[in-house]
Amino acid sequence: MTHSLLQYIRPLTAAALMLPMACCHMSASEPVPPAAQVVSPEIPDTVTICGTPVDLDYADYYERFDRELTSLAFTHSTTMLIIKRANRYFPRLVAELRRNGIPDDLLYLACVESSLNPRAVSGAKAAGIWQFMPATAKEFGLEVSDEVDERLDIEKSTAAAARYFKRGLSRYGGDWPSVMASYNAGMARVGTQLERQGEESALDLQLPDETMRYIFRILAMKAVLEDPAKYGFALNADQLYHPREVTIEEVSGPVESWADWARDHGINYRILRDENPWITAPKLTNKNGKTYKVRVPVKETLRRSTASHPVYNSAWTRK
Repeated sequence: MTHSLLQYIRPLTAAALMLPMACCHMSASEPVPPAAQVVSPEIPDTVTICGTPVDLDYADYYERFDRELTSLAFTHSTTMLIIKRANRYFPRLVAELRRNGIPDDLLYLACVESSLNPRAVSGAKAAGIWQFMPATAKEFGLEVSDEVDERLDIEKSTAAAARYFKRGLSRYGGDWPSVMASYNAGMARVGTQLERQGEESALDLQLPDETMRYIFRILAMKAVLEDPAKYGFALNADQLYHPREVTIEEVSGPVESWADWARDHGINYRILRDENPWITAPKLTNKNGKTYKVRVPVKETLRRSTASHPVYNSAWTRK
């Protein structure tokens, strides 16, 4: 039977908390109060990603999955933030993935890439929830300029990621683990190594350690987000980050001042940039008359007391 990690964790007793003060008065025969136990997560027999089963009876797979699941289960702050952010961003991400015919399980790749931070920028200058490099972003149809960075646009970057996945799926004969590995290591490297090593899936390739961990980290992320309580995470519904209700305003010309534009639409520049992180400059030149969709939050959704608090996945909250 599977048990929550919480039921194994025994809180420190008052005696344990007083141990530094009381130890000099304890006799050698008195037992030392137990500390909280740390319990290794239980590992299932099989996990599945995008319909592909991964048999964890194979010792190599088991240990690689165990390493990533243990890391996520005990990296409490980051994993907790991912769960909270997922409630806000999963609905938007899922809608775009499904519109492009991509399985929902690719959500967990985005979690691994950026911890679901739309403004995440890596040391290598990859940016956004999907962590596109500038050149790759442009190759897959995203604008990256001094004033606009569509890697930070959730819908557009998700559509671009979907185009990448489709290309990889075609290249690797429908093998999703290879597609995922290529997102980390590059299509050329994974394709070359599949041929050189005579394998059909990146699951069985010798690759850089980061890439070999990457696939199993996605698998572990899926396990945790499907049932956080099983791994000790307990949240109330109002602790999840709520999705904002917005109106969409189309901008097809220049904007002399985004701050003025924001005030004219009932918000401030800070909220405008937070809801539209793809805006990266105080103005928009827009010489080509491109149409941009700007998200303007509904006033009530900016306050927790007046916003609605829908829960995307009931498994994320306390029963």
